[in-house]
Amino acid sequence: MKEFTVEDISRRAMLALGAAGGAAIAGGAAQAASFGNPDEPPQGAINSTPGALSDPGPQNPALAAEFPVFQSPPPTDVGTMPMLWSSFNIMPKRIQAGGWGRQVTITEFPASKDVSGVDMRLGPGGIRELHWHLANEWGIVTSGRCRVTLLDQQGQAYVQDVGPGELWFFPAGCPHALQGLGPEGCEFLLVFDDAHQSEFSTLLLTDWIAHTPPEILAQNFGVSAEVFRNIPLHDLWIFQGKEASPLAAAQASVASGGTPPQPFTFSLTATTPVRQNEAGTIYLADSRNFKASTTIAAALETIKPGGLRRMHWHPNADEWQYWIKGQGRMTVFDAGPRAQTFDFRAGDVGVVPKNQGHYILNTGTEDLQVLVIFKAPEYQEVDLSNWLTHTPPELVSQHLNIDPAIIARFPKGQVGIQRG
Repeated sequence: MKEFTVEDISRRAMLALGAAGGAAIAGGAAQAASFGNPDEPPQGAINSTPGALSDPGPQNPALAAEFPVFQSPPPTDVGTMPMLWSSFNIMPKRIQAGGWGRQVTITEFPASKDVSGVDMRLGPGGIRELHWHLANEWGIVTSGRCRVTLLDQQGQAYVQDVGPGELWFFPAGCPHALQGLGPEGCEFLLVFDDAHQSEFSTLLLTDWIAHTPPEILAQNFGVSAEVFRNIPLHDLWIFQGKEASPLAAAQASVASGGTPPQPFTFSLTATTPVRQNEAGTIYLADSRNFKASTTIAAALETIKPGGLRRMHWHPNADEWQYWIKGQGRMTVFDAGPRAQTFDFRAGDVGVVPKNQGHYILNTGTEDLQVLVIFKAPEYQEVDLSNWLTHTPPELVSQHLNIDPAIIARFPKGQVGIQRG
């Protein structure tokens, strides 16, 4: 068998390059790999022609306009990924007299493998029926005010009113209720640490009472069975209630069982931001400052127009996102290489799998606000720039062909937002 020399291999490589170049020329406007256009074969509209880019088929212009990056991905995108975008805006609402709810579980959003989410509205006096879950519940108020009522595992009751930017955490199995307060009621996001948990299938007080024999009810509560003659025969879920009593009176009415040692509510926006500069702010809540929240960590990120949530990844959990206001663009990077870019607007939901690199760019003219959730007791992040500035500069320089003196000017520190 003939042995190949270095010259033979070099000649074959040159022939292959020549063939590739000929194919690119034959393809019209196709360009070779370059900075910002790295793949072979080249990807993206920059490599194509107007005729090839045209789309004469059936159109839904309104939907297409919401996702411009899907119509023309950047040439740096490569490979395929699961759909990491979803939205409450496309989920049906379950509407009842006191309010409504809509949800995104793993059924509607297969990429969300760790948590499920619910967007819920309670009108003035609207009550989310007394109930409990198989999963832990984490909540944040996005507008209005809400009263939370809970009984903990030791039989101690907790009653508190919460407003925008304030959180709660209800351990699995702890019964609770929610009620809209004041003239506007409230809206809030719920997150369950089980991707299969449905808000439309919970353990409800009225369901259990209606499906228990009257004689058992009488014996259990020590009253006549006639007491239960007028119970609802169908669950209430969300219903219109009376205006809530003053908070102090409600707290006093349940004080006999004692007070939980740790509060089940927490004011996220009353804390000191972990990052605050001209590009935006980031607030953080996890088990280190919100002691009750043992399985959910969260960050509330506000990014100014043109601002960039720097390139980073999370080593301990998937990132589940709720886009509260504004609009933005995110690219997710994985091994392969694979990279895909997504557009988001208010009400949308996103997922970034654990350890996959990503950034968020504010592409709008107003502040962008994103709530990011992790099924983990504490927040963890690896920032790309922070990593490179804590690696010997001569080593980084050999990877990127960048002067070590310039690398030294890269931003340091984690949890970063960079101005535009």
